[in-house]
Amino acid sequence: AIGISFAISSNFISILVFHKILFATNFITSGFGVLSAYILYDIFFIFDKNTNKIMVLIKKLEGKSPKFGKNIFLAENATIIGDVIIGDNSSIWYNAIIRGDVSMIRIGKNVNIQDGAILHATYNKSSTKIEDNVSVGHNCLIHGCHIKKDVLIGMGAIIMDGATIESQSIIAAGSVVLANSHLESGNIYAGTPAVKVKKLTEIQKKELIKDTAKNYILYASWFKA
Repeated sequence: AIGISFAISSNFISILVFHKILFATNFITSGFGVLSAYILYDIFFIFDKNTNKIMVLIKKLEGKSPKFGKNIFLAENATIIGDVIIGDNSSIWYNAIIRGDVSMIRIGKNVNIQDGAILHATYNKSSTKIEDNVSVGHNCLIHGCHIKKDVLIGMGAIIMDGATIESQSIIAAGSVVLANSHLESGNIYAGTPAVKVKKLTEIQKKELIKDTAKNYILYASWFKA
């Protein structure tokens, strides 16, 4: 094996070249702590040296690698591929898949993508954009749509290509937002297809939308301790 060690500013990096593993990197970041990134054919397995656990799978595709902000939490078995950018204080939970292969996926700050959620898009047709302070519930499918800031997507909901969900909205659990739908701000939507069922109160905006996003930053900190 060939070993090369060097330092860049406050980060310490060691690069080792093996037969099959292209290189392994030990580094310190504000988001991840002390880790090793094992890269095999452009597949990055991040390994936490403190817990001896393999973390997230991050895959470069068509020359594009996922990019991350500060204070990120990535669950051990999350998968993030290709043209993906994730903002500060966001969290990607267990079994979540963010597949930026056919089009870009952009995720803002203070966003939580909960367990089992899938984010994707349609080739030559749509991309996925999620703005700040959005909560995407367990097992949601988010596909080629635009979710604006301060939105709660309930568990198991499906948001289809070309849909736009305006700020201060809640999509109830199990709902289906049809392709090219435009959901106005300040309402709760439910059903298949999703329709407006009532206006959001100020208490609901705070407790269900803002507090959920804030709480997930707290939850993520438990897993990084």
